[in-house]
Order: sequence, then structure tokens, then C-alpha cells
Amino acid sequence: MSPSLWGGRFSAPPAEVLKRFNDSLSFDRALLAEDVAGSVAWARALEKAGALTPAETKKLVRGLETIARRAAEDPESVPRGGHEDVHSYVETTLFATVGEVAGKLHTGRSRNDQVATDLRLWLKGAIAEARGDLLGLAAMLASRAGEEAATPLPGYTHLKRAEPVTFGHWCLAYVEMLLRDADRLDAALKRGDECPLGAGALSGTPVAIDREALARSLSFARPTANSLDAVSDRDLGADYLYGAALLLGHLSRMAEDLIFFQTDECRFVELPDALSTGSSRMPQKKNPDVLELVRGHAGRAIGELTGFLALTKGIPLAYDKDLQLDKEPLFRTRETLALALAALSPLVGGLKLHRERMAEAAADERLLATALADALARRGIPFRTAHEIVGKRFAEAERAGRSLRDLGPTDEITEEDLDAVDLERVLARRDVVGGTAPRRVARAARAASARIARLARETAPGGKGRNR
Repeated sequence: MSPSLWGGRFSAPPAEVLKRFNDSLSFDRALLAEDVAGSVAWARALEKAGALTPAETKKLVRGLETIARRAAEDPESVPRGGHEDVHSYVETTLFATVGEVAGKLHTGRSRNDQVATDLRLWLKGAIAEARGDLLGLAAMLASRAGEEAATPLPGYTHLKRAEPVTFGHWCLAYVEMLLRDADRLDAALKRGDECPLGAGALSGTPVAIDREALARSLSFARPTANSLDAVSDRDLGADYLYGAALLLGHLSRMAEDLIFFQTDECRFVELPDALSTGSSRMPQKKNPDVLELVRGHAGRAIGELTGFLALTKGIPLAYDKDLQLDKEPLFRTRETLALALAALSPLVGGLKLHRERMAEAAADERLLATALADALARRGIPFRTAHEIVGKRFAEAERAGRSLRDLGPTDEITEEDLDAVDLERVLARRDVVGGTAPRRVARAARAASARIARLARETAPGGKGRNR
């Protein structure tokens, strides 16, 4: 039977209400793989420092690996209660597996630096996972951009038709957002790639641990520089939640666009059947629930970030129990991101485009009026004057229920100017870096695909992906 982690000072066992309020195994069991990895590294560091014999280390490591293997093979074998937290569960199970030598593992270590290390290891995996998943969506968007580089689509400002773009150009706008998200996650990981293990409870371990070697053994770039800060620093968690909230914000914008594009009023796109839902009452309905849930979860992600910042903003040095509450928003956000990105990639890939309707809408004269003003400006008329001339002519056409072409030339607008009111010519003229000219979009799509492939081949700094 293993001893209690902290019972020696007390004359009475913990009250049931304290255990219900204090215990965290129901959720921090998600850190078991990280807790075992940190404990294995700590055992080996203790051996190098002379605090464990090679035989003791070998026994401890085998026991820890057994615990991890059982949990990986059957996650439900890890209980959701009966222990204070995942650390006490692992220690108790280790006692049952290897005997009294398990009591030596905690030499020079505190649950404070232990949980800080576990959480950083978990966050490194969460960030690497999110990065990989968002690059998958970015690759899908870039692929569709290449396919639809010349497919006209009305562009909007203020949700009013503004100027024509192409669907490929629309796809690449979201690629740019996602690549910024990837860069933001990489930057957070580089900044937070520090190992707290060896910081002890708050003042550092009394054992002569080589913390640089310990950090390397856990794939951290370096050890933390200050023990007080190390056990209470949750900046990487805040960075992750911020990056996730902004990423979900970008996904929400894309979802809102697609919700609009698939309305009966637009009918530019149709969602895949497998990623749409129906109505229990109206048999004709095909609803964009996936997109609406992405939009909703983006709002919740902002709340998770806000709550996390409020949790950590007033904690005095060093560790305080408030920090037990840091994990659930992180766990929830990771699951949300994984599901949202997994659903959006095939949804984008399976979009059916109604190209004729998109082209018809993009050719609306309301979107081409600017091209007429530009044509006047190319003849030397000041653009502000050209803007007013075209604005008056457009209003005249609307009152008459006719098109600009039907009204014909005037003293100020020539037949050649009116020739500019043509969808293909308008798109082709946007032939600048970042413009919507089809040949520019095709080139940009190829460049984006190559960049995404390169980033996907690169491991996120210090990241390893999902642990289960």
C-alpha cells in the first residue's frame, strides 16, 4: 500500500466534501502519458545525480512504462475518481507494480514542477496537432484555389456586391489567415519550449540534477530560468488559447461566408450531403449545421481564453490551487479544434459550385461600375471626377431600368469606355501581386501549396502531436 502524498501532518482524513471539491483525476487523467514521460525522465536524472541505483531506475522505468502501456491499450482502465489527481494515481499504481522503491521517485520533485511539466508536454502536443490539422485545411483550400482560379465570384463589402473576384481568390484569403495561425502557434511554442522539471515546489530541487540534460531528454529546448516563475507560469496555455480563439475566429468567418453562399437566395455553393443535416419537420431542408457549430464554438473559444486570463491574472507567486482549473478549458479547446478542422477539410473539398450562377452574379453591373470609372481615369480624367460621372450614369440607368450598355455612350463616356464593363476584362486587369486576375490566382495557389507542403514536412518546434 502506498503512503499518502501529504497525510502525515494531519490528524483526520480528508472530508468527502473536500475530496469532491479538490480532486481532479476526473479530468487531469488526460495527462497520464505526459506524467509517465516526465517521471521516466526524472528517474533517469536521479540516477545520473546518484540518488538512484541503476537497478532501482530500471525497476521504476519498467513499472512506469507498464502503467502507460495499460492506459494506452485501455484508456477506461484509468479511473475517474478514487485518487486526488493523475499524479497520485500514477504513484499509487507504481507502488502496486514495483513495490516500495516507488517511494524514491519523488525525491527532489514536487507536484508543482511535475504538473507544470506535464501540462507543457501536453501543450506541445496540442499545438503540433492543431498546426498539422490547420495545414491540412489550408492545403485543401489551396488545391481548390488552383482548380477555381478563373471561376468568377461576386466580392462583397458591407455584405453588398462590390467588385468581382474569383472563387480561387476567396479560397486563398483563408489560406493566408491559416498560415498566420500556423506561424502564431510556432512562435508560441518556441517561446514556451522550456522544461519546469527540477524547479521543485518553488525554490529548485536540492538534488544535483543536470537540468539542461533533463530538458533535452523530454525534447524541450531548454530548462526554465527561475523556479518561482516555472511552477506558476501558464503563459503557453494562454498563448495556445489565444491562437485557438483566433484560428476559430478565422474558421467562423469562412463558415459565415459559406453559410451565405449556400442560402437559397445565393445558391453559389452546395454542401456535401455527408456534412449537412436535415429537418425533423421539413423534408426538403439541407442545413449547414457544421458551419453553424464552428461559428458557435468560435464564440465559446473567446470565453475559454477570457476565463483562463481571469483565472491567472491575480495569482501570487508561486503555485496556488487556482491553477488546477487551468486544464479543462485547454482540454475542451483541443477537442473542439480537432473536430472542427477534421470536418471543414472534407466540407471544403466536397463543395459543389454552381459556377453559372456565380458568374451571372459576378457580372452584375453593380460590380463593374468601378471598372467604367477606371476606364475614364485611364483617359486622363481625374478619378474623383470619373467616379461622379459614372455614379450619376449608374443612377440614371437604375431609374430607367436599363443597363449602362443599353444607355450607350455620352459626351463623357465613350464606346471604348463601355467595353471595359466586361467581367473577364475586369478580372484580368487585377494582374498584380495579391490580385484576383486568374493567372495571378493560379500562380498564388501553386506557391501556397508548395509553402504548405514545406511547413507540413517541418515538425512544429518541439511538438510531437497527440498523446492518448
